[in-house]
Amino acid sequence: MISAFDSIAQGLQEAIDLNNGKEVAAKTHRLESVDVAELRRNLGLTQMEFASKFCISVSTLRHWERGDRTPHGPALALLNVVAKEPQAVMRALA
Repeated sequence: MISAFDSIAQGLQEAIDLNNGKEVAAKTHRLESVDVAELRRNLGLTQMEFASKFCISVSTLRHWERGDRTPHGPALALLNVVAKEPQAVMRALA
């Protein structure tokens, strides 16, 4: 049986290897980046409408659109879903 220390050490080494671009045994998922400004324009929404619809601050949206920051985590996942299935998301949030 593997000890807690060995398990943590293995996970840390996998994280380091992954960060260095090496192949790891663990399953990883990398979401595509999203051009937020283009996505918003394609939906025909203003910045205020887009931010309100997806529960993000207008300030955050502006940073994403300018490229000062990039969405990550759950926000990036949501934007990928919106980019691929916009009508389904819009219906779900109506």
